[in-house]
Amino acid sequence: MILDKINDVNDIKKIDPKDYPELAEEIRTFLIDKISKTGGHLGSNLGAVELTMGLHLALNLPQDKIIWDVGHQSYTHKLLTGRKSGFDNLRSYGGMAGFPKTGESDCDSFNTGHSSTSVSAGLGMVAARDLNGTGETIVSVIGDGSMTGGMAYEALNNASKLETNFIIVLNDNNMSISENVGGVSKYLNTIRTSNTYMDIKDGIYYKIKELKSGDKIVNTVRRTKSSLKHLVVPGMFFEDMGITYLGPVDGHDVLAVKKAIEEAKKRKMAVLVHIITQKGRGYEPAIKHPARFHGTSPFDVKTGIPLSQSKASYTDIFSTVMTKLGARDSKVCAITAAMPDGTGLKRFKNMYPSRFFDVGIAEQHAVTFAAGLAVSGLKPVVAIYSSFLQRAYDQILHDVCIQNLPVIFAVDRAGLVGADGETHQGIFDLSYLSSIPNMTVLAPKNKWELSDMMKYAVSFGKPIAIRYPRAEAYAGLEEFRAPIEYSKAELIYAEGDVCIMAVGSMVKTAEEVRDLLNEYGLKCSIVNARFIKPVDEFAIEWAAKNHKLVVTLEENVLSGGYGEKVREVFDDIEEKTSELVTIALPDEYVEHGNVDILKKELMIDSKGITDTILSRLQ
Repeated sequence: MILDKINDVNDIKKIDPKDYPELAEEIRTFLIDKISKTGGHLGSNLGAVELTMGLHLALNLPQDKIIWDVGHQSYTHKLLTGRKSGFDNLRSYGGMAGFPKTGESDCDSFNTGHSSTSVSAGLGMVAARDLNGTGETIVSVIGDGSMTGGMAYEALNNASKLETNFIIVLNDNNMSISENVGGVSKYLNTIRTSNTYMDIKDGIYYKIKELKSGDKIVNTVRRTKSSLKHLVVPGMFFEDMGITYLGPVDGHDVLAVKKAIEEAKKRKMAVLVHIITQKGRGYEPAIKHPARFHGTSPFDVKTGIPLSQSKASYTDIFSTVMTKLGARDSKVCAITAAMPDGTGLKRFKNMYPSRFFDVGIAEQHAVTFAAGLAVSGLKPVVAIYSSFLQRAYDQILHDVCIQNLPVIFAVDRAGLVGADGETHQGIFDLSYLSSIPNMTVLAPKNKWELSDMMKYAVSFGKPIAIRYPRAEAYAGLEEFRAPIEYSKAELIYAEGDVCIMAVGSMVKTAEEVRDLLNEYGLKCSIVNARFIKPVDEFAIEWAAKNHKLVVTLEENVLSGGYGEKVREVFDDIEEKTSELVTIALPDEYVEHGNVDILKKELMIDSKGITDTILSRLQ
């Protein structure tokens, strides 16, 4: 196999060009086989194989730098830099990460995980390169989806004034170009990327710049480009900003990609290379079902069907509740940041298309857009993953909460999410949301409580957030379904010397701890916190005065979390008979790995919590 010859960085340069197509197919076969066993991001990686090969041929790694926006499309990059053996433990605890990690390889120049950041990071590296006097090439690879994020345009605006080389690769796997426009632009691209044209354009540009009124002349020329060029060149938007546009380039032609990057390297300014790719290329199930294969669990290679059929998740419950709320109240609207499938809003979209809004990968805009809906009398529900919602902290604070607007935040993927690692763990939302005045924060213990909380939120009339995990929706404790009352916790069991006050998903863990303590002859009370902000002060006082040990459980970092809020109340209680133990995640970033393994390592699983309680009692 040709792939066997790739064992270290730049080994691809030893491969005969006639073997590039075969190497690309071998890489695809390798990725499909490995990801079918480990799970991971498949569609985006299958689409970026030749693009990555072309980049590696045109660049000299690790001296040159590639910044992968989001980073979930970097599997081929990892293969070509000597990490083939790591795919057996991809995204597993202690194994190779599913995203670029600077600590994993010198060829990973920047840690990524969230979108729309690569151009900004690349600009910083360009500035550092020029200040340090080094000559490496800096390339930021960004997808068309990430280009919907406002941060990308802030960076492009900054890049437009560069007079030094910086390459932006637009990996476009979802843009339709008609034959007319595509044919003409392809013809013009052949001329514009030729050595003669580039040399002439460079020569004229820098000669004019040397003139006394050079800047004024250059700007005038840019503003008066012919209307014909605007019609036939799809990249004129970038050209008018002052960024040279090259493309479109066939992203599945290795030599075409290599040539485009080599030509871009000659420019002393920002250059955008527009590369067209097909998401899921080479694997029919991934082409037909791009959303399913964006991030997939282990699957059968022949059929593409997941090996294990998961039960209803909290996202599924949210999806069902939203469709019912939409039927009952015409003012209920749904907003997502490019994730109608991931957040469970696709059904709402299909049933109430006029009240569904997908704003693209733009969480900040999503929140302020929701504020606009709310101030106009509607009831917007913003469904965003926990780790992505933190990007809109200022908008939540400034545009929603200062005005005390009735925006509902459905915070999905809260807590540990596992294999995606540090950038995706939803372990900070309790802290950052509850730090904002006028915000109310809840967490359900099971699927029925999520439904009840959503109904409560729609009629609440103020900013409110409900956080729930990625996991299968818990179906236990169905018999405990007291009505939701503002700031009131729910007493589930009242007996013994230990009282566990648990948040959301940790109520199930509290049940398991209760059973383990029972084996030691210890009885245990359980309080379902429900409200993280405001906390139930009466429940805390009851726990403090009727138990020897009060234990708080939460799947959030300790700093700013539920446990700290309980302690503020607990320390002021007079005549208490108990000691308080706050169990939470450490104030650090949690690496990738199976959630059960992570909980065990962090000692927030039932056994670890039981051991902590027993040691404190002793």
